[in-house]
Amino acid sequence: MGTQCRETLPPLQDLKVTIQNSCLVFPNQETAARRDSMFLSNIDQVLNFNVETVHFFASHADFPPQTVAEKIKDALGKILVSYDFLAGRLKLNAKTGRLEIDCNGAGAGFVVASSECTLDEIGDLVFPNAAFAKLVVNSLDSLEKDGKLLCIIQVTSFKCGGFAMGISTSHATFDGISFKTFLDNLAGLAGGKPLAVTPCNDRELLAARSPPRVTFPHPELVKLQTHLGQELSVPVFDATQEALDFKIFRLSSSNVSDIKEKAKTNPSSRISGFNAVTAHIWRCKALSHSQDPDRVSTILYAVNIRPRLIPPLPESYTGNAVLTAYANATGKELQEGPISKLVERVAEGSRRMTDEYARSAIDWGEIHKGIPHGDFLVSSWWKLGFDEVGYPWGCPKYSCPVVYHRKDILLLFPDIDDKNSVNVLVALPSKEMEKFEILFHKFLSA
Repeated sequence: MGTQCRETLPPLQDLKVTIQNSCLVFPNQETAARRDSMFLSNIDQVLNFNVETVHFFASHADFPPQTVAEKIKDALGKILVSYDFLAGRLKLNAKTGRLEIDCNGAGAGFVVASSECTLDEIGDLVFPNAAFAKLVVNSLDSLEKDGKLLCIIQVTSFKCGGFAMGISTSHATFDGISFKTFLDNLAGLAGGKPLAVTPCNDRELLAARSPPRVTFPHPELVKLQTHLGQELSVPVFDATQEALDFKIFRLSSSNVSDIKEKAKTNPSSRISGFNAVTAHIWRCKALSHSQDPDRVSTILYAVNIRPRLIPPLPESYTGNAVLTAYANATGKELQEGPISKLVERVAEGSRRMTDEYARSAIDWGEIHKGIPHGDFLVSSWWKLGFDEVGYPWGCPKYSCPVVYHRKDILLLFPDIDDKNSVNVLVALPSKEMEKFEILFHKFLSA
């Protein structure tokens, strides 16, 4: 019931994956509102890299992997009618110097593969295995004469009859919320149903104001040394080459409830699970690095701005509609608490993201061209619900991104058994990891 550091058998290093065939898939009918290009917001512009996710499914007697592959391929052709930009290619507009999507209908990628392993042999699906990268293709050189594909889906069958759907998309196309809507629509089409949600593809809803007006300071952002729209020469966070230990810390639903209860300043206080967990791991991460009581630690995390704008963005908005919030605390505050104060700092960062603050941040990006800046980022996949998508063959056994060990990014993943529990993925140098683990348990039991 309590917290635990997840111990697992060594993951398989080789899933013995063989690509059977690959092809381009095109919209299966002419797009109703044909356009030459799609505007990308300043938020989209700096997310010019791929996001890879893998969705694992148990075997299903009525849906062998070959049938699943055919249905997904057919659904992809249908969904590209409404998501026409996924069949396009990124290009730099020479006149504006901005990245945009050329909606040329050049196609999305589709790959069929097989593995000589069973799902059971892969082991703990929660443990981010570097070998999962073999379940996703992020480029198809022989099919990319028109430029890099923005979406590739790979269906990999396992010996047991189970299968995985690996999806690579440019982050410029979706955030986590809009990708979940895309998955719901793909699942519906695979089952012969209409779109569950009609996507809103108007990215100009998040265009900068003219002229841009920066009405707040934005310490959470730092200027780029490259032109907006270009591939980043450095990552948003430094992918250090130093040796890192890697561990998963599980917080059960009762652990999360306990932290929320400790954070209440009065019985009627409402504390979100994300704010409680983020405050807890913030103090562990910051203090494992430095015990200096005067050092200020800055934590970053994403906030969905759809409901915060005036008027609100449509929930079906397909682009990136999250901005970086931040919270600050000194080493003394992190060490001595109370946890309620740290939770309130995290909540303040979210509340700061009003319509005007969000517009100011977007306008800042128009003038300065920048990226998030802080000590570390909490990236949450906890409540996105990818494993709740209902396909004709059932919901995924587990869904996760393909992750690479990063010292300055802490990842929150859902638990495979209890959706109210959360797994915290941490990569740190050995001595810092030892301190993190001690602090993690110390503050939880305090």
